Amino acid sequence: MPVRVQTQDFDLTTEIAQLRAGAPKVGAVVTFIGTVRDLNEGEHVAEMVLEHYPGMTEKSLEDIVSQAKARWDVFDALVIHRVGPLKPLEQIVLVAVTSAHRGEAFLACEFIMDYLKTLAPFWKKEQTPSGARWVDARVSDDEAMKKWATAH
Repeated sequence: MPVRVQTQDFDLTTEIAQLRAGAPKVGAVVTFIGTVRDLNEGEHVAEMVLEHYPGMTEKSLEDIVSQAKARWDVFDALVIHRVGPLKPLEQIVLVAVTSAHRGEAFLACEFIMDYLKTLAPFWKKEQTPSGARWVDARVSDDEAMKKWATAH
């Protein structure tokens, strides 16, 4: 179950090739890449610093992937989440899911991302012209997660 928390960037083509290697049964690969925006809550963002709780973060991500694999008929999943200082346009997170058919892969990918946004122990601090500020959890992320209580 590939889960990585790292400072270095990732290459989508390389990661997908590794995820699919030796798996001819894969008929669908669904991916999501999250990136740093240059504007948040009306302010310019020069940099975002992502912090995490080593060990606990990886365990949390592994649990989320396990839940997705238990709910949907998927072959594999990959989560890479970066930490440390990041600039606008840089990649933050990759979620990739393989399955025989796209429907299961889309659902599992969305589930993993929704749970990651609300349950994984990451903290974000943005550097803006007004100074540094911690990013609060979004109500929209909590709302997105609620749909999974009754789904599937």
